[in-house]
This record gives sequence, structure tokens and C-alpha cells, in this order.
Amino acid sequence: MDQFIMKGGVPLRGEVMIGGAKNAALGIIAGALLTDDDVIIENLPDVRDINVMLEALKEIGAKVDRENRHTVRINATNVDSVSIDDEYIRKIRASYYFIGALLGKYHRAMVPLPGGCAIGSRPIDQHIKGFRALGSGVQIKNGCVQAEAKTGLKGAHIYLDVVSVGATINIMLASVLAEGRTIIENVAKEPHIVDVANFLNSMGANIKGAGTDTIRIRGVQKLHGTDYAVIPDQIEAGTFMCAAAATRGDVLIKNVIPKHLESISAKLLEMGNTIYEYDEAIRVIGTAELRPTDVKTLPYPGFPTDMQPQISVVLALANGTSVVTESIFENRFKYVDELARMGSNIKVEGNVSVIDGVHGFTGASVNALDLRAGAALVIAGLAAEGITTVNEIGFIQRGYEHFEKKLQALGAQIEAVSSERDAQKFRLKVS
Repeated sequence: MDQFIMKGGVPLRGEVMIGGAKNAALGIIAGALLTDDDVIIENLPDVRDINVMLEALKEIGAKVDRENRHTVRINATNVDSVSIDDEYIRKIRASYYFIGALLGKYHRAMVPLPGGCAIGSRPIDQHIKGFRALGSGVQIKNGCVQAEAKTGLKGAHIYLDVVSVGATINIMLASVLAEGRTIIENVAKEPHIVDVANFLNSMGANIKGAGTDTIRIRGVQKLHGTDYAVIPDQIEAGTFMCAAAATRGDVLIKNVIPKHLESISAKLLEMGNTIYEYDEAIRVIGTAELRPTDVKTLPYPGFPTDMQPQISVVLALANGTSVVTESIFENRFKYVDELARMGSNIKVEGNVSVIDGVHGFTGASVNALDLRAGAALVIAGLAAEGITTVNEIGFIQRGYEHFEKKLQALGAQIEAVSSERDAQKFRLKVS
């Protein structure tokens, strides 16, 4: 019964350090397979999705040494299988990055269809389109993606029908060792795309254009080892920005790249919050009177879909009506029913939610239905009057390292508990 239990109503104040970007690290870990040399990855977040990826590497024979909690050394010299069949790997979306990496180096891969949060349809048709264009046969059999390029991979011109972060990274992983030149058009531009490309380039790859609409890759014969630090996590940073705004707090968020947070900063500013940007930090001071605004999720540099639940919690406390349009995932509003238990007033029609702000939330028992929805419910609990319990926190722990400890350091009254007895102790302590 792992839960977060919290007593809200305390403005968050202080400093918080942001960890490495989970979504970048997942692609980088898979990319470590592309060389037989040592790859050292620093600023790695210690979260469940990352640990599942590292365990999967061990399963196929790679040597994985945790030098410390945030640094890992990977050596893929003794990889003896291109088949990943691990019960945990089915639980995370990023398992599909192993297809691109294994196909790129060994020209064969067998990987379970991806799992992850049930936030909507996330087909891998663009991944398959890319692999086939590079010369690989691909079939889905027994719940696995099976890919093989018997004569090796050849560079190709690939146009993605829809902007896809996963497909962009996966095709990059597959094509850096392919013969000739690969051009990928209509690609995603997210910061973690650029980070994976920079990582591969640090290994000797020849990738140009990451962060623009078109990526050009000239295949090389071999990649070498590298020592690389993952960029800060823009979604973790954005979550703490929203937590500061929702609780009317004052939080300095350190180890961030402010440019990656511009769309989030813009919306919080529109709502009346104060924001100061520094070289590697951002400070959010919440306002007592939040103003409503409209938000539409879009591929980067637009407002990130992974921040939609968190900003919606802040909007639900604004003085007026806001409209949120979700253009990426169709099931991203499942948290709305949970938030209603706390007193919110949100109506959902298709991919649009109309949020009538309320003066405050009240504590309730709610369920985290996915990673970002879970984080949003924690924010709501911190802003609410009374005690809130958030169940199914395994979703949250997939993407946030020591979430409750970082919040405690900001003055939040929150604990992770695993029994009703522990929950009762917390209630007595804060009563």
C-alpha cells in the first residue's frame, strides 16, 4: 500500500536540486550498446525506469557498474544476446530504444512491445517505418518486435509522418553505424533529442541538425567510449515550479537550463507569479491571486504534454476560467476525476478541459494513475487544506528521485508510508 501522505497548506520555501533528465538518460543508456569500449554516464537519475534499463543491459551480458548513485560505467563487449525478455522491461516505454541500438550494432533485435503509463495510444509505426527504410525486416510476433537486417543497414531518407520523440531517437541509434548517409525529416526537437545526439557524437558519431526539423547522419564504422553527463530534467524542474506556484511559495530551482523551461515560465508569468532566471537556476515566487490562462500542449518548444497535469492543478486554483487543450495524448485527463475528490471544478470534452478555479482544495484519498498525474496530485495535496493520501506511488517513483525528500527540504509535511500504522503515525504527528 505504498502511499504519499501529506498535510497541505504550507507554502514551499527554499532550494531544490534537479536531477538528470530521465527521458534523455533512457536513450543514452541504450546508446551505450553501440561500442565495445567503456561508457561512463554521469548525472543519471536514480529512478525506477533507469534501473530497469540497466538491469535489462545486464540480462544480455553487458557489464554495468554503479560507481555511485548518479554515475554508471557500461561495457557492452560481452553482450551475448539480442533478445531482451525481461518482465520489467514490458513496464516501461523506453524499452523500444534497445531495438535501434541492437539493430544498429548487431543488425538483429528482439524486444517486447513497450509498456509505460496508459496516457493514450503511442504506436511505434514511425519507428518501424524508419527501421524498414534502413533495410531491416520488422515483424511483431508473440508480443515482441523482431527486427533483422541480414545484409546490414544502409542510410536512407526518412520522413516521419508525425513528430515522434521516440522514433527520432530510435532511428538515430540505428543509423549512426549504418553505411552511408541518413536524413530524417519532421523530427522532434526536444532537449533530450539534442542530448542523445550530443552523446552519440561524443562517441564518434556524425550527427548534425539535432534540435531542428531535419537531422543528418553520416554513418561511421565504429564508435568509441565516452564520459558524458546527462542534461537536467526539464519536467522535474517544471513540476517544482508548479508546486511553488500552487502553494504560493518561493523556491529556487537549481541545476536547470532555463531556456528549456521557457514555455512553462511563460504560463506561470501569465498567471501572475514572479520568476527570476539565472545561468543554471530559476526562482519561482507564487502569487496570492492566480490569474487564469489557456494552455495547449505541443511538441517542443511548445508547452510539454508531460507538464499538462501539473499546470492544470495550478489553473484549478486560479480566479477565473482556463482552457487546456491536450494535442499529444488522448488519455491525459484521467487525473481530473481524482482531482475532483479534492474540490476542483474541471469539465473535460474530448481533448479539451475547461477549468473553473476554486478558492482551495481539501484533502482526500486519491490514486496516481500515471507518472505525471501522480506528481500533479501531490502538488494538489500540498496546496490543500487537511490531509491527502496519494496511492499507487510506484508510478511517481518511475520518474522522480526522492520526490518526498526534496519536498520535505522545502518545508512540505509529506512522507512515504507503506502501512496504515505508518500513516496513522503521520496523522498524529501533524495533528
